[in-house]
Amino acid sequence: MAITANQFFEEKVQATFSPMDYLNAVKESPEDYYLVDVRNGPPHLKKEKVEGAVEIPQSELKKRFFELPKDKTLVLYCWDVWCNTAAKAALFLINEGFEVKELAGGIAAWNTMGFPTEKVAGIEV
Repeated sequence: MAITANQFFEEKVQATFSPMDYLNAVKESPEDYYLVDVRNGPPHLKKEKVEGAVEIPQSELKKRFFELPKDKTLVLYCWDVWCNTAAKAALFLINEGFEVKELAGGIAAWNTMGFPTEKVAGIEV
């Protein structure tokens, strides 16, 4: 049974946060969300992450998902709009019983908006 365009977009809105929507939601109830950087790659490629994000690369998720809280909505992000790493991680985590949203546009959208970032561990200045 095919879904309608309206159903598709309703589901998409429910499953994603824009960077601004995420910041507004966290401002209103910070205890409800847990931000996770699921990008794969070495620190010298990542360089920075969204301020406050926990790093658990998608490639390590099956070994480390127990580190994540089940009482919060996990907000996952990857590189950009062309990256599906966060979507892959979300599918796995949903199947493990977590509530998950994707940060639309990844770190690229976050940076475009000029929102706060911090250095990734392992990067020397």
